[in-house]
Amino acid sequence: MGAFQVVTILLRLLLQSRAALVAENLALRQQVAVLQRSVKRARLRRRDRIFWVWLSRLWRGWRSSLLVVQPETVLRWHRRGFRLYWRWKSRKRCGRPKLDAEIRVLIRRMSRENPTWGRRRIRAELHLLGYDVGELTVAKYMVRRGKPPSQGWRVFLNNHAREIVAIDFFTVPTVSFRVLVCFLVLHHHRRTVVHFNVTSHPTQHWTAQQIVEAFPYDTAPKYLLRDRDRIYGSYFEHRVRGMGIKEVLIAPRSPWQSPFVERLIGSIRRECLDHVLVINEAHLRCVLREYLTYYHESRPHQSLEGNAPQPREIEPPSRGRIVAEPQVGGLHQRYRRAA
Repeated sequence: MGAFQVVTILLRLLLQSRAALVAENLALRQQVAVLQRSVKRARLRRRDRIFWVWLSRLWRGWRSSLLVVQPETVLRWHRRGFRLYWRWKSRKRCGRPKLDAEIRVLIRRMSRENPTWGRRRIRAELHLLGYDVGELTVAKYMVRRGKPPSQGWRVFLNNHAREIVAIDFFTVPTVSFRVLVCFLVLHHHRRTVVHFNVTSHPTQHWTAQQIVEAFPYDTAPKYLLRDRDRIYGSYFEHRVRGMGIKEVLIAPRSPWQSPFVERLIGSIRRECLDHVLVINEAHLRCVLREYLTYYHESRPHQSLEGNAPQPREIEPPSRGRIVAEPQVGGLHQRYRRAA
């Protein structure tokens, strides 16, 4: 057999195998076309995706033979695998150490309690507390707000409490069924009773004189909170205006708009007058004077952080045993430590 015959046989086998490969490819493509008409979306497993991702990197003509999915889908699988690969490779974090939880909580607390503070102000406060934190780190952990910062109502009222007083009347029946009227002037700051008096026939002149006696020598506040009682006539308004005080009237039948003085009157009734038979004006003044002494010097208030209007000193156990001092005729006790 000559060389020409050998080459002819090899070419024939090659052409036959090429024809068989083309026929097999045509048959497979026809079956895939039928499958695409029958099934809306083929279910591919993870190993199928990995196969096409690696095939796309090894064979340039992979797009021409791809029928089940779109080429963009294979590219998306590749990008997803790239992200998973780098996530696995970067599982050990590097760079700056994580900020302590205590400092993060402190930054959020400062930002929440001081809405007007910025990152530089908070960073300076942290520096004074011994924490060295960068401005960008502080800004990262600050409380996010959707609108410009604003002070709370409690802060606003506390800032103006020194300039606000409230006045009100309440009645007390005597043993002889005579009705006495008590007048109170309450300073909102520290809940202090600036002045009180008792009468059986209140008038606008008498009421105006009480304001004058309560604030002598240019000590008048800026605002006077009161209700719309008819006892406050034109003479009272003129006298108060002459002292430089601006009256603030609450709505009709709305005692809740002057809560501090209303609560004080309720405390006086519950803690004192409900347990006493009042004889006359002098007796009522004496009882109220003794109760207000207890109110200012001994009685704790929730709004004053559990202390009295005139702050009491905290006495540790080392000062000695505890003794009780009766006040308001024995209705209340004040406890202190005796050396």
